[in-house]
Amino acid sequence: MTEKTATRVPTQLSGLADPLGEALHYLRMRSVFYCHSELTAPWGAHLPPMPDCLMFHLITEGSCWLDARSDESEGEGGRWLLPGDFALVPHGQGHELRSAPDVPAPNLFDLPRESVSEHYEILRTGGGGEATRIICGAVQFDHPAARHLVSVLPPVIRITAGALQPGGWLPGLLQLMADEARQMRAGGEAVITRLADIVVIQAIRHWVQHDQTAQTGWLGALKDPRLGRAMALMHQDPARGWTVAALAQAAAMSRSAFAQRFTERVGTPVLEYLTQWRMYLAQAWLHQGQGVSEVAARVGYQSDAAFSRAYRRALGTTPGAARRGRPLEGPPTAAQACGTASPVRPGISGIPNAASARGL
Repeated sequence: MTEKTATRVPTQLSGLADPLGEALHYLRMRSVFYCHSELTAPWGAHLPPMPDCLMFHLITEGSCWLDARSDESEGEGGRWLLPGDFALVPHGQGHELRSAPDVPAPNLFDLPRESVSEHYEILRTGGGGEATRIICGAVQFDHPAARHLVSVLPPVIRITAGALQPGGWLPGLLQLMADEARQMRAGGEAVITRLADIVVIQAIRHWVQHDQTAQTGWLGALKDPRLGRAMALMHQDPARGWTVAALAQAAAMSRSAFAQRFTERVGTPVLEYLTQWRMYLAQAWLHQGQGVSEVAARVGYQSDAAFSRAYRRALGTTPGAARRGRPLEGPPTAAQACGTASPVRPGISGIPNAASARGL
């Protein structure tokens, strides 16, 4: 591959101060579906896997048992959610909500639901006992930086009402969502869906800032004042012919110290990480329908042949095949999302996964 030579840090990028904030900036979502559930004990619902979706649950009244069987951090993956608690299931794995741990949980899509719009539903079910109200949703992130950030999140994030500072943004947003769900005034659907987008981003930000597992691996490297600066430069200008020396200069470190520290923290040598990031971006752009030559230039390759060789080495297929197999544009409906995977995956070979993000 022939690349442009990087001899100095570009002036327009020299003022970057918050690489993690830059990554959070890309958390822009498109809705798959939202559901306002009005439940009376005993009740249960199994949410089937929704690949490439982040699912969330806000308890506005009552309580429920969340059972995420792939999460072994708390016994068999179960935990109680109480009023004001907010839970994220970032990787789309199947999980169950119940009024009690031993209650049967039929498939959510087999339960009677009232369709308010293409992407918003109301579920009313249960045995007539204690009431629980939950706002549930599934969203997708389109930008590669956002997909990568989501890929390093743990299987379940639970933010309890007691863990939030009174008067902060997140408690206020959660309260607004709860109020809209209770009253369901005209336009309530639009308000809830827009608030949900903000709440998910704020919840991820809260976890990144407060959870110890977010201090290591890829996220920890982004927070590192020196490594984070170099990573932000690669993310913002992937077409530039970055060298280890140029990135070390941007990080105000010696070449050898920078290379060693990057590999230790991120888990991948710096130029290998750069190539992986380029292929990650290229995959997303090809699935969006951009031409091979355009994508090759956008990720720093001066010939389609060199780009195709690198793409095949990284992903095991050709750019042309990836572009021809791109998914249909537009967000899927709830039924389409259930069990339907997008070809774009956050776990590209070599890109840090949830285990490496936790320093494992």
